[in-house]
Amino acid sequence: MSPEAIETVVVDGLGLAQELRKEMSEEVGALVAAGRRPPCLAVVLVGDDPASASYIKGKRRACKQVGMESVEHDLPADATQEEVISLVLRLNRDEGIDGILVQLPLPDAVSANAVAAAIDPGKDVDGVSPTNGGRLLAGEAGLFPCTPLGILAILDRYGVPLEGANAVVIGRSMIVGKPISLMLQQRHATVTMCHSRTRDLPGICRQADLIVAATGRPRMVKADWIRPGAAVIDVGVSSVDGELVGDVDLENAVGVASLITPHRRGVGPMTITMLLHNTLIAYRTRIAR
Repeated sequence: MSPEAIETVVVDGLGLAQELRKEMSEEVGALVAAGRRPPCLAVVLVGDDPASASYIKGKRRACKQVGMESVEHDLPADATQEEVISLVLRLNRDEGIDGILVQLPLPDAVSANAVAAAIDPGKDVDGVSPTNGGRLLAGEAGLFPCTPLGILAILDRYGVPLEGANAVVIGRSMIVGKPISLMLQQRHATVTMCHSRTRDLPGICRQADLIVAATGRPRMVKADWIRPGAAVIDVGVSSVDGELVGDVDLENAVGVASLITPHRRGVGPMTITMLLHNTLIAYRTRIAR
């Protein structure tokens, strides 16, 4: 690094996730000690995709870590949309279920939007229902997508100022780009939403105090796109020649950014942690009724 290089804080997302899970574990333990049942998350898997099965295994392990229960419902790959929605509606009515997560991707014959619309918004711990999307747009309370919640938790824990900051969000998905742009606006950041077709994307990024990269394009954000001292949140993970890399050229960004999330142990552990957080919120709301 040159003498002018900035000391970059590389976020320990796994360490932060463990801290938050410990706090949740203590709360769940206190509730159970007081005679309450533990929160319960229902996960629906359609088909036998190995990656999806691995994700669910991680979610099951995380639930156990904080004292929550998890139940899994496996449907065959040829399940119809009506069968998937019927299961979701049954889980909606089940008083012992606090959160519902339908693992994506779904088979081509099943509309993810239709399934999301069928989930009770009060149990929509993945934040995918149109009702919760509308609540986020309106600035109301609700259950919101887990990865953006994890990003905010990282920024807060590491003391990244958001009020008045220039933030650039690269990516416009419903699960990361669009919701994080709204959340940052609610925190009084000035947000520019970009994507792969944005004109002069490097120039726009160089004006940013905060960059959130969520495109799935490996090493798309170069070090010379980053204004010295900016914070960089790298959401993407891609495989290049058998190596996992992020959306940001991490190796060269260190020494330029003030803070950066690695593609391993960065945002990923926080996403599952926010799923548990949403389940606990849904549970609190249900027992309060």
